Amino acid sequence: MVAGAALTAALALAALPGIAGSAGPTPVSAIDPAAFQSIQVQAFAAAGGTAARLDSAYASAGRGDSRMSFTEPGETGTVRILSRPRVVLPAAHSGSALRPPRYRLSGYATFYGNGTTAMRLPRGTTIVVCGGGGCLERVTSDYGPVLSSKNRIIDLYTPDFFAICGCPSFTGTTWVTVSVY
Repeated sequence: MVAGAALTAALALAALPGIAGSAGPTPVSAIDPAAFQSIQVQAFAAAGGTAARLDSAYASAGRGDSRMSFTEPGETGTVRILSRPRVVLPAAHSGSALRPPRYRLSGYATFYGNGTTAMRLPRGTTIVVCGGGGCLERVTSDYGPVLSSKNRIIDLYTPDFFAICGCPSFTGTTWVTVSVY
C-alpha cells in the first residue's frame, strides 16, 4: 500500500509540466554580431599626405564654387527713424473720487486689542470712521460689538481708536460717525 502511494506520487510529479512562465524564447538579433569588428586606424597620417576630395555624388545640391556670384543688396532709400508719439495728458484736478456713502451712523466707539475692526456689518464692508482726531478708512473684518449699550456701534483696533479719538490713553469711548460704503 505504501509502495502504491509512493508510485502514484512519483507518477503525478513526473506528469506535471515544468515551471510555467510567461517568457518566450528570445528573438533572433536583427544585427549580425559579426558586423562589430575592431578596425585598426593609424594615429598619424604620413607627412605630406593630402586628403582625397569627395566626388560629386557626395556634394550637396546647393554648394557654391568659384564660378558662382552672390547677390548684393541694393541701395536703401532715406531711412525714417520712428520716435515715440507725443502724448498730452489732461491736467490733474482736485476733488475726491470717493462715491457717496450708502448711509451714516453715529455712536460710540471702543477699542480692543484683537487687531480687527468689528461692526455689525457683513465682513469686507468698506467704512470710513471719523472722530475728533481725524478719519480712517477700514474694512470690517469681525462682527461686533456686543450689545451692552445701544449707542456703541463699533469696536476698533487700539491704535486706530486713538488715531481718530484725539484723546488721552485713559479714555474708553469716543463719539464717532461711520460712513458705510
